[in-house]
Amino acid sequence: MKRILVLALPLVLAACGEPTAPVSAVERPASTVTVGTEAIDSGNVYSGEVHARYEAVLGFRIGGKIVERLVDTGGLVKKGQVLARLDAADTGLQENAATAQYRLAEEELKRYRELRDKGFVSQSALDAKETALEAAAAQAGLARNQAAYTSLLSDRDGVVSATFAEVGQVVSAGQPVVRVAQQGEREVTFGIPESRFGSVKVGMPADIELTATSSNGVPTALNGHVREISPAADPASRTYPVRVSIDAGNAKVPLGMTARVRLHISGNEASKEGGGGYVVPLTAIFQQGDQAAVWIVAADHSVSLHPVVVSAYLDEGALISSGVVPGDRIVSAGVHKLSAGEKIQIIDSGRP
Repeated sequence: MKRILVLALPLVLAACGEPTAPVSAVERPASTVTVGTEAIDSGNVYSGEVHARYEAVLGFRIGGKIVERLVDTGGLVKKGQVLARLDAADTGLQENAATAQYRLAEEELKRYRELRDKGFVSQSALDAKETALEAAAAQAGLARNQAAYTSLLSDRDGVVSATFAEVGQVVSAGQPVVRVAQQGEREVTFGIPESRFGSVKVGMPADIELTATSSNGVPTALNGHVREISPAADPASRTYPVRVSIDAGNAKVPLGMTARVRLHISGNEASKEGGGGYVVPLTAIFQQGDQAAVWIVAADHSVSLHPVVVSAYLDEGALISSGVVPGDRIVSAGVHKLSAGEKIQIIDSGRP
């Protein structure tokens, strides 16, 4: 047995010494982006919705059961037009009772004036009847108002943008029934993150792009300006509501249409947030201790690691102030799987 093993050993060693076939190098697919030619201070893009400048949520001034709703969402209304009605049976009875009390007080006062002229009653008794007539008149006027409140009237010309109650529903005083948007000026509402609150100012110019074309000749690109910035953040989204007014040609913009708004941030404001620079995806940053770096792709598809300075981490990515130049192609995903000099298969994911 030992002799067989000794004879087989040279054959095994000879087989191990034979050259193996070279393995062909396979380029690793990698997503890349190209550093943009525009700095971060050129603007910020937000998605918003078109609203009317003036909107009012209307409701009845008294409670009751809705017996009629005369408008639907999208309907045009005029000032003073009846939008909905409540059951007026109870208010009608109250009005009749108050009117009867007023007529009784009026007749009583007439008789007391005749008796006073003849000296049969005192002046104080006559004054009491005059006071009772004034109180009855006030009650009758209140009852008439309550009866009139059963009809919900529009306080402006506009369009019904939403309805909140249906026929047969019992509503309380002040409960929303319809929302009327006034015709005319339009604006776009959206929210900005906390990191941008200090850079957005009232009056700042903005470019508005409508995401859907319209058949009534509304342009898809409009100019506007920041009209209002809420000082309090929305409790749900933790963003600050902003309203951008459309400067011209806004009356025909459909309500509720989605729009993209680009705010023009000045250089001074951008420097306050990090000195400007270029935004790259957060997944493109290769962190080695305290040093941040990115993989830059060469013309032959090989990658090399370059240190960069990240001045700020924003909601939309990392703001790089130095270490890259416009036109550099960098790897945007899987940066921890690469090695220096490795060639990749470029998958273009767009610009950051």
